[in-house]
Amino acid sequence: MHTPSIGCLVMAAGNATRFSANKLAAEFDGKTLIRRALEAVPGDVLSAVTVVTQYPEVERLAEEFGFSHIKNEHPDYGISHTIRLGTQAMRDCDAIVYMVSDQPLLERASVERVVACWQENPSYIVGAAHNGKRGNPCIFPQEFFDELLALTEDHGGNTVIRAHPERLMTVEVGKTELTDVDTPQALENLKKQQ
Repeated sequence: MHTPSIGCLVMAAGNATRFSANKLAAEFDGKTLIRRALEAVPGDVLSAVTVVTQYPEVERLAEEFGFSHIKNEHPDYGISHTIRLGTQAMRDCDAIVYMVSDQPLLERASVERVVACWQENPSYIVGAAHNGKRGNPCIFPQEFFDELLALTEDHGGNTVIRAHPERLMTVEVGKTELTDVDTPQALENLKKQQ
């Protein structure tokens, strides 16, 4: 029986304009956001992991984890460009998990559950959610890759999900796991919740 090959795209290229600095280098509980993101990647159940970034320090960290990386020369093109670069690189995979890099409390076990749910339901898009509110990561089967590659500017996977709501399945995770930090204040608020 064919074991599906699953890729993982870690999106780490944004300009983080609201953060006014490279937020991936910001620390939460003694570790940078990007290190926390890479630690949440369940590499042992994946066929390929690609980190798309504009930052040399993130490329070095990806190598430390044994992940491949692609330089995004145009982060100003929006998230769709990061999605395109990573999706093209892993196009042969049966599915790709799309992960963001600014959810410091996301747990590896939760990502593993999203992957396991997709393995049982391979025709579905599977995303992490809390009380009906969907977040990241999301895993898309190969049949949706063309739609993901056709995205423009700051349109991400949500655009594809909205076009196929009947194909979405969610996995319940803790509320704070889905919290992303777009501003220094959001990061401070999350620290206080600990």
